[in-house]
Amino acid sequence: MFRLCVAQAPANLDTPLDRLAWLETELATVAAQGVDLVVLPELFACGYNIGADVTDRAEPVDGPGFEAMARLGRKFGVALHYGFAERDENALYNAVQCVSAEGTRLTHQRKLAIPPGFERQFFKPGSGCETFVYRGMRIATLICYDAEFPEAVRHVAAQGAELVLVPTALGAQWPWVARQMIPTRAYENGVFLAYANSAGEDHGLEMLGESVIAAPDGVELARAGRDACFLVAEIEPARVRAAQARLPYLIDRGTLIL
Repeated sequence: MFRLCVAQAPANLDTPLDRLAWLETELATVAAQGVDLVVLPELFACGYNIGADVTDRAEPVDGPGFEAMARLGRKFGVALHYGFAERDENALYNAVQCVSAEGTRLTHQRKLAIPPGFERQFFKPGSGCETFVYRGMRIATLICYDAEFPEAVRHVAAQGAELVLVPTALGAQWPWVARQMIPTRAYENGVFLAYANSAGEDHGLEMLGESVIAAPDGVELARAGRDACFLVAEIEPARVRAAQARLPYLIDRGTLIL
C-alpha cells in the first residue's frame, strides 16, 4: 500500500530558510505515519506571491534547495515533491522536483501553461510531461493551471500515470476549481489526483486552501479546510485498474468521430 501525504503549508512563511525550518519540524510527525511521499504546494521552496523577489530566489535544479530537500528526505525516510523557481541560464521556470527517501532526484517538471497575472512577467512555459515510478506507483506531475486543461491530465493518464500530483497556489476566488473540477479530473481519467494548495495569506493574496486527494471514482479520500494541515491517504493501484475497466474513457475516446 502506498501512503501519500499532501502538505497544505502556511502561505506566510517568509524566507526559503523559514520554509525549510517549518518542513523539518513537521516531517517527524508525518514520517511516523508511514508516509511514502509528501506533496508540497506550488513554489513552496521560495514562496508564491513574492513579486520580483522570485528572480533572486530562483536556482538551478541542483541548487541549495535541492540539497536541502535531499537531506530532509534521507533524514525522515520520505520522498518530497516540492515546487521551486528554477533558473536555467537567463530563463526562469515555475518548476517541481521530487527527491526520494534516499535523496535522489525522481523527477523534474516545468509548468506548461502560465496563467494570466504576475507569473507571465517572470516565467517561461515548459514543455512535455514525464512519469516516474516510486515504490510501485507510476506518478505524473502537473502544476496548478496545467490540471485545469482536461487534455493535460488525459495525456499523463494515457502514459500510464496512476497518481497525478498537482502542487497549486489557488486563490480564494476560485473555489469551484478545487471543489468540483479537480475531483472530476480524477473521475474522467480513472486516476488518483492529489491537489496541494497553501493556506492563509501570501503577501496580500488569500489562498483558498481546500487541498484534496481524490480517488479514481471521484470520491474524496481527504479534504482540507482553510488552515494549514496534512492530509494522508492510502493509494491502491487496483482502484485505478477497476475504474478504468468500468469506464474505459481512455480506450473509447479512440472511437469518437468528431
